[in-house]
Amino acid sequence: MTAFRSVAAAATFALAALLSPPAAAQASCSALLDHALRPLAGKTPESLCRHQGKVLLIVNVASKCGFTPQYEGLEAMHDRLAPRGFAVLGFPSNDFLGQEPGSEEQIQDFCKLTYGVTFPMYEKVRVKGDDATPLYRQLREATGEKPGWNFHKYLLNRRGEVVASFGSRTRPDDPALLDRIEALLAEPVPAEPSPAAH
Repeated sequence: MTAFRSVAAAATFALAALLSPPAAAQASCSALLDHALRPLAGKTPESLCRHQGKVLLIVNVASKCGFTPQYEGLEAMHDRLAPRGFAVLGFPSNDFLGQEPGSEEQIQDFCKLTYGVTFPMYEKVRVKGDDATPLYRQLREATGEKPGWNFHKYLLNRRGEVVASFGSRTRPDDPALLDRIEALLAEPVPAEPSPAAH
């Protein structure tokens, strides 16, 4: 009977191991995306690792800026390319002349009602200086470029590595930006690392 219990316990453990996400898959998130941030106006942080494997355009946004109409182009780009594994990630910031003064709820309403934004938006953050959120500090260190204004764009490949940085004046329909995104989308999706043999 004891032997039967031992076999049953071993089988239960093996089944649980099979149903749990493998450690290798959990460890496959890039250091750049390994941050937990709240969705805009949300209460519970979520890991940016959920976007691993996609081509990403990370943009610091503001509602009262001369570049604010770029929301329209960003949404169109996201809508058109999302089925191919692309996403825009928006990060509201009030760092530049107080051009994002509203609450997260006000920002969310403005984006949805004015521009129909559906791409993922995250909590209001600092993007410059010593107080910059860790994600933006890493982006700055990886590229040597920090946002000089609202709507600065960082482009990440499917491995979660930043490969290019575009200033605020680069519109979402800029041919050089679109060409770079298309090239990254054409690259194969990285395979999940296989579990290490013991």
